[in-house]
Amino acid sequence: MSQARDVSSQSDITKSTTEPDGSYKRKPSTFRNAVEKGGKHEPEKDRYHLYVSYACPWAHRTLITRKVKGLEELIPFTVVSPRLGPHGWPFANIDPFPAAGVDSLNHADHMKDVYLKADPDYEGRFTVPVLWDKKLNTIVNNESSEILRIFNTAFNDLVPKANAEIDIYPEPHRKEIDEINAWVYDDINNGVYKSGFASTQEAYEKAVKVVFESLDKIEKILEGKEYLVGDTLTEADIRLFVTIVRFDPVYVGHFKCNFRTIRNGYPNIHNWLRKLYWNNAAFHGTTNFDHIKEHYYWSHTMINPHRIVPVGPIPNIEPLN
Repeated sequence: MSQARDVSSQSDITKSTTEPDGSYKRKPSTFRNAVEKGGKHEPEKDRYHLYVSYACPWAHRTLITRKVKGLEELIPFTVVSPRLGPHGWPFANIDPFPAAGVDSLNHADHMKDVYLKADPDYEGRFTVPVLWDKKLNTIVNNESSEILRIFNTAFNDLVPKANAEIDIYPEPHRKEIDEINAWVYDDINNGVYKSGFASTQEAYEKAVKVVFESLDKIEKILEGKEYLVGDTLTEADIRLFVTIVRFDPVYVGHFKCNFRTIRNGYPNIHNWLRKLYWNNAAFHGTTNFDHIKEHYYWSHTMINPHRIVPVGPIPNIEPLN
């Protein structure tokens, strides 16, 4: 089903997103609609479908929130193969990697087919996550931060009360959450990519320094605390977790973020990471290290041309005790 228009993994990552000074700049998402009562996309059971990659941190945070909010029965999902190739993210019928799925909904070979079904004239990046409306046969949203907010509130009337009462963006803490999200996104979530995809020594050194300065800030924030904001899980924790859980297995080596590891350099962050992972099924149940490592080391041939996937670190994440 793949169409002629092609967005290669190399040009998509580098040529279209690298500035003249060698720094990496991420392009914004395109589909930005909401699920809301009285709107174009009403909250309904089994109306929506989520396309994700276990490898992608942006998609991973939607999977965590989906489980935290008890949306498993309302919103099914399909996982692409972690091997991002010349036509973008493939489904398992094209690349049958373990735990990848076939697109039985739109019968697509690659994620780009899903995008072009929604809009045949679409010329942007074929990214995940994607929230799909089965009734209108179109994409609702492909911006992960907005899908988190949709999942947090839009389906509260359709989930058990205990899940509806969970609020990962509580009103009293929104200002603090927004402030943390802003610099965590720029300096850490996207910061590791700025380091890894930099094409000059100067751009790399500038980016990697910011990554660790911001990790130092997080380490101080988590001193004596279970969560980043207040005393409960918020989207700030979810958004940070997806980068930190990938840090030692991928970003230290592959993206050259090697000042320190999380496990040996940041005791507070390390403790926070392990508690979320081992004590909450929404975190460990959605983390697939095989997909994560295969994606980065296999897909980014401009960084790793021989596609050798490291065996370590061993273990990928350390136990609590």
